[in-house]
Amino acid sequence: MRAAAFAEPGGPEVLKVMELPAPQAGPGEVRVRVRAAGVQPFDASVRQGWLPAFISSMPYPRIPGNEFAGVVDQVGEGVTGVSAGDEVLGFSALRSYAEYVVVPVANVAPKPAEVPWEVAGGLTSGVQTAELAIDGLGLAAGETLLVHGAAGSVGTAAVQIARRRGATVIGTAREVNHEYLRDLGAVPVAYGEGLAERVRALAPGGVDAALDGAGGHALEVSLELVEDRDRIVTLVEHGKAAELGVRLVQGERSAERLGRYAALIAEGAFRFAVRRTYRLEEAAEAHREIEAGHGRGKVVLTI
Repeated sequence: MRAAAFAEPGGPEVLKVMELPAPQAGPGEVRVRVRAAGVQPFDASVRQGWLPAFISSMPYPRIPGNEFAGVVDQVGEGVTGVSAGDEVLGFSALRSYAEYVVVPVANVAPKPAEVPWEVAGGLTSGVQTAELAIDGLGLAAGETLLVHGAAGSVGTAAVQIARRRGATVIGTAREVNHEYLRDLGAVPVAYGEGLAERVRALAPGGVDAALDGAGGHALEVSLELVEDRDRIVTLVEHGKAAELGVRLVQGERSAERLGRYAALIAEGAFRFAVRRTYRLEEAAEAHREIEAGHGRGKVVLTI
């Protein structure tokens, strides 16, 4: 199979299309012919040599990517409820930037016909991260949530999830994205000097919780505005979280959650924007874009 992989850690340029052995579905697993795979900062960290704690080691070449959509083409022993030919979306630990990926059957959900491949392929990170974060914050109706990086894929999902739960959302973003945030139901505010004062003016009753998708100054503002640090989640400042007493996203991804949001998108009740698609051969360019930051919506590889 063809895959975008790297033989040594480094910058985006180390990602190359390689011919690698196709994986085979074992007991309880399915193999998916991938049509689209989401690209996210997690993948860039993997490319730089980092591995998540649940993967002790992994030989080179390594294939990034932990979200995908495609067509089941192989079903392992003991699998029920999924058949070859089914269109699915799902998640993996790594290895999604490839023509084929093998995952436990519990990691896939049906893809509604109304959901485009590029949306399905990039969906899991945004909606699962956002819901897990908001669950961890214990956000309740009537509260005010501050979302930094609100126009990104996780931010877009978080705004809508919080609004569906009856919360007020203030979202930081570049001014070009403010109308987009208003359409999602958020009150937009610009980054930069004086951010804390601008947020205070928009939330005279105070900010109850914050979801930090930007880091740096945005996290500092969250610490200034939110009284209980246990009600701040950072998606980017992993190394500082324990020292500052703020939360990281906790909990497990699930096919049930993923399928639920795919169904909402199919019904027109939930929005998920795709910023740009790249071909597998352009994986390095896709990584350059996500590392530039501050874009609206999701970057996706089409395969």
